[in-house]
Amino acid sequence: MPPDGSVRVSVPFGVSDETVKLFVIKKLTWIKKHIKSFQSQLRQSERKYISGESHYFKGQRYILRVEESKRPKIEIKNKKYIYFYVPKHYTLEQRKSYYETWLRKELRKEFDILIPKWEKIIGVKVNEVKIKKMKTKWGSCNPNAKRIWINLELIKKPRECLEYIIVHEMIHFFEKRHNDRFKEYMGKYLSKWESYKNLLSDLIL
Repeated sequence: MPPDGSVRVSVPFGVSDETVKLFVIKKLTWIKKHIKSFQSQLRQSERKYISGESHYFKGQRYILRVEESKRPKIEIKNKKYIYFYVPKHYTLEQRKSYYETWLRKELRKEFDILIPKWEKIIGVKVNEVKIKKMKTKWGSCNPNAKRIWINLELIKKPRECLEYIIVHEMIHFFEKRHNDRFKEYMGKYLSKWESYKNLLSDLIL
């Protein structure tokens, strides 16, 4: 699912409830701000993967065409339609699973282009990139392990939005907080990052 404003706190083993409580209180203004932002965004209804539905891919709206086939396959045609060939016996869950597997493969293709590009520009090495369906954020990272997680929903957004999140997480490798230093680095490497951030907030989920 795309971000919906739910909040989950992950902490190291052994951290006391009181410490967690104090941390959440300290971040309460920031949490409320982002929940409001998520809740104000337009959302698509739950997809049923049937002909006529609107589906977004790389920032463009497509109409889904579902056709019966012995083997599942997805193709984009005429820059307007996504043709989804599915076996007759496929359930909604099977359609959804196959479609999301396709989205993951397409997102991986974007990684193959964007990660090496930004490793060279920023001068850091990404050891691993994982795809995850996250409810409250577009990306996250482990600076020590040089590992990045990217929300699957980003393959539906324009490439500049995906690029913004990748750069954002890579800069966290050497600046963990969203402070002035972090913003300076963002401006240095991606001058239009605030525009991309706003665009991502305005797009339908």
